[in-house]
Amino acid sequence: MLQSDADNFFQTSDSVAEQKRRQAKADNKNGNPVALTSKVLAVHADEQDPDAVYIAEAAGTARRVVLETGDTSTVYTGAAAPLTSLTILRSPSAEPILFAACWDKTIHSWNLKTRRPLHRFTGHSDFVKCVLATHISGTPVLLSGSADSTIVVWNVETGRKIHTLKGHARAVLDLALDPAATTDDELCLFSADTVRDIRCWRITLDSVSEPLTTPLRPHETSVNRLRFEDSLVVDVEDADADADLWTASSDKTAQRLVRSRDWATDTTLPHPDFVRDIVIDQQAGWVITACRDEEVRVWSSASGELACVFSGHFNEVTGLALMPPAQGSRASRVVSVSIDGTLRVWTLDPADMKKAQEEYERQQQGVEVEKEPEAKKESMLTAEEEAELAELMDSDDE
Repeated sequence: MLQSDADNFFQTSDSVAEQKRRQAKADNKNGNPVALTSKVLAVHADEQDPDAVYIAEAAGTARRVVLETGDTSTVYTGAAAPLTSLTILRSPSAEPILFAACWDKTIHSWNLKTRRPLHRFTGHSDFVKCVLATHISGTPVLLSGSADSTIVVWNVETGRKIHTLKGHARAVLDLALDPAATTDDELCLFSADTVRDIRCWRITLDSVSEPLTTPLRPHETSVNRLRFEDSLVVDVEDADADADLWTASSDKTAQRLVRSRDWATDTTLPHPDFVRDIVIDQQAGWVITACRDEEVRVWSSASGELACVFSGHFNEVTGLALMPPAQGSRASRVVSVSIDGTLRVWTLDPADMKKAQEEYERQQQGVEVEKEPEAKKESMLTAEEEAELAELMDSDDE
């Protein structure tokens, strides 16, 4: 049924109602939102500053955000299309580099400190979905996964391809290094795609091999994120906890794949919609997930029980970053970013989690909670680009 209101021509009653719901929810101050001028598609923690993150925007800019002040003035420009993923390369003898995967089928790079644009990596034939930077035998390398179904290993210093990895049938959505099997001279890389395959690669400067005879297929559809536990944090006497792999999928689940059981699933976390991201606070025993239903959830990694729902975003949550405790606190923080154009910070302090859960339950019961209004920021995308972005996000889940 179409609305007759002149302001809502060509919109269904359901779409108008959804728009009004989101506008009403946008007024909340949960998570101390930092409002941005564009949809945010990814977030990456600043490993050198416990109070800052880098974000990738649909407007084609990367930006550094200081959590305490909300300062967003450090901007990396040059791309003319949405950025989908970020990674940072730090080398002992060189300035740090920020890399961003882009819709324009390339990877952009900048000097992290000066913001000066550096090399632009070209060679993929479709959108670049994910990037990861590291070293092999002392050589700085960049790995990129694309909608063209390939993974490319680049020499950062020369800008040339070292390897092109073929094996995925469709878009590669995420890359993760296995911390328990990667060495200075050989990477153990896991990659995930829209078909649902998780593949494993061993990569040196001279060779590539696949140690798994068949891909891992724990999910029913797209695997959006791969996160390994930190092998340096777990109890080395506990073999089952030695850098296991957590996954987030569009089949509405997150799962833990256990290394000692040939990557069999031992924990499944059910969600009401696509799971976009996942991070692990091992020391506190929490697993945090981002969902298309606009919520951030905290789960017990031991029991798989839901502990808390952080509700504040008013559109799809696209990324998470685990951050150290704020000064004077002992609890870690989680930064979430969203299509709604905000960044929010949540503390994993038990008292704060309890308060957030109580408010969430009141909201679910229809009890209004008074909140201060927030100024609305306009998107920098055109209507056509907005539609294209929505189509792209949905295409990852087909």
